[in-house]
Amino acid sequence: MPTVGGETAPRSFGTLPDGREVTVHTLCAPGGLRLRVLDLGATVQALHVPDGSGGTTNVALGHPDAAGYAEHADAFLGSVVGRYANRIGGACFPLDDELVQLAANEGGNTLHGGPDGFHRRIWRTVSRGRDVLVLELVSPDGDQGFPGEVVLRARYAVEDDVVTLDLEARTDAPTVVGPASHLYLNLAGEGSGTIDDHRLTVEADRYLPVGPGSLPLGGLADVAGTPFDLTAPARIGDRVRAEHPQTIAVRGIDHSFHLRGTGLRRAALLEHPASGRSVELRTDQPALQVYTGNSLDGTGAGSSGRRYRQGDGVALEPQRHPDSPNRPELSELSDPVLRPGETYHSRTEWRFRH
Repeated sequence: MPTVGGETAPRSFGTLPDGREVTVHTLCAPGGLRLRVLDLGATVQALHVPDGSGGTTNVALGHPDAAGYAEHADAFLGSVVGRYANRIGGACFPLDDELVQLAANEGGNTLHGGPDGFHRRIWRTVSRGRDVLVLELVSPDGDQGFPGEVVLRARYAVEDDVVTLDLEARTDAPTVVGPASHLYLNLAGEGSGTIDDHRLTVEADRYLPVGPGSLPLGGLADVAGTPFDLTAPARIGDRVRAEHPQTIAVRGIDHSFHLRGTGLRRAALLEHPASGRSVELRTDQPALQVYTGNSLDGTGAGSSGRRYRQGDGVALEPQRHPDSPNRPELSELSDPVLRPGETYHSRTEWRFRH
């Protein structure tokens, strides 16, 4: 591993209750952007972006130490979640004419990979430099019920005002794969309060309404005439409090949007008018889960010491649609099955402006 001195040198972030040590890596771009990533869950712990006046502002929600991540693991703050992000209904799915049974961790469903998902694991550091970090996780056959051994790599890179995350996976047996970043953003600054006054644009004309267990009710529906019409900039606070059965059901927004187009393209634009700060999210994934921090309940302390409450951050999660392994109409949009000899790859870019 390359030797890096000064503030970018790997440092201890504390230990977990079971004695595992957590390491934090800091990546720096010449323009002042700094990204702090933990080997626990390949987690973005902090993201300092230039503020235009010579300083920086941390815009990522994160805990101050390893103990915080252990105690509040199911907030998924900044982690790479998997093996399959979002929900798999009934904690099972069919694969090659067999029923695969998974570990359930949200009622009878599997959420973000199960009770011992990738966000709870210590990833191996493959390589690191001043502006690039590569982490790797080996998920054994039968992990949380998923078949096949999967080797997943996460490559973080920073350049100017851009953060890039590439995820790449291979398997030795047929399985489903769909990891995702669960980064929470607050462009006013971590610990500064709600994201109500942020404006959000999502490049999607259709979304997935949800029913019991936050599973898809059926197929995609038009956003037109609903609070989910984010095709033009919309104030988040207005949309999460809209009198609509879908926002009432989940206490805000926690829905999958089907993105226009294919390949690497703009998926969303998040803006904070008061600071002039914005971020354009680009991805090659078919869907974007928009989650407005509805379950943050004031129990978990952030890196600033302030406890996170409902709506203190928004997670924009590029991924495959939830429960796709059980729904042919969704799996046709993006096949969740990975087979030996194939490589899963996804790219996410965050392009900041101030």
